[in-house]
Amino acid sequence: MQTLPKTANGLKGRYLYALVPGVHRRSYGGLGINGGSVYTICEKDLAAVVSDVPNQKIRPERRHFAAHQAVLKALMQDGPLLPMSFGIISGGPKRVRAILSRNREEVIKQLRQVSGKVEMGLKVTWEVPNIFEYLVNTHLELKSARDRLLRTDRIPTQDEKIEIGRLFQSILDTDRERHAEKVEEVLAPLCSAIKHNKCRGEREVMNLACLVGGDSLKRFEAGVFEAARFFDDNFAFDYNGPWAPHNFVEIAIDL
Repeated sequence: MQTLPKTANGLKGRYLYALVPGVHRRSYGGLGINGGSVYTICEKDLAAVVSDVPNQKIRPERRHFAAHQAVLKALMQDGPLLPMSFGIISGGPKRVRAILSRNREEVIKQLRQVSGKVEMGLKVTWEVPNIFEYLVNTHLELKSARDRLLRTDRIPTQDEKIEIGRLFQSILDTDRERHAEKVEEVLAPLCSAIKHNKCRGEREVMNLACLVGGDSLKRFEAGVFEAARFFDDNFAFDYNGPWAPHNFVEIAIDL
């Protein structure tokens, strides 16, 4: 992103937290990055929630992430919002209004889609000492391949090691899909949408983002416990939220 010219007060830009409905300026106090005052810049019936920042690049530090999330948490009490990714900076009020104007139709459409809803996260992991050994013990095909590889009468070739690695990954992916389908079958009636995020690490079974009506959180929680009953003690369920609907904002803001 190009360097922005300084504004009249010597600041370079406006840090964007979210886009919301609104025709009147609102203030949220010093919740922002570096303790900055958070307020709205309006364009017709849309508003950007911003704070002034003294430089263009905001370091991805814990305190900055915490401030970003604190602002979104406060905004969730007011109504629908489209949360922005961390670190988006625009120029002065005129540029912010231009962003709202250029993206108006898509912003209004997505605000309607998330109105009255929040995001809940669900992560399921394998709670086993060694995921390879666990799959060996639960999949005869992988066990047979592993046993052939470990025969004492010869040294396995590199191609054989690669092949068993591929087999392990294939079984891992298949099991993940099967388990996720079982969970989604229970949760789908309780959610407006479910998104499958990429698993981080071999022991992660699924990482779901669920768009849930604000008045359905208790039902969603009960659904998680219902889904968990289909799994044994080798699996751990961890749900969290409510959050602003990060995973369900698909607009690419034109800066």
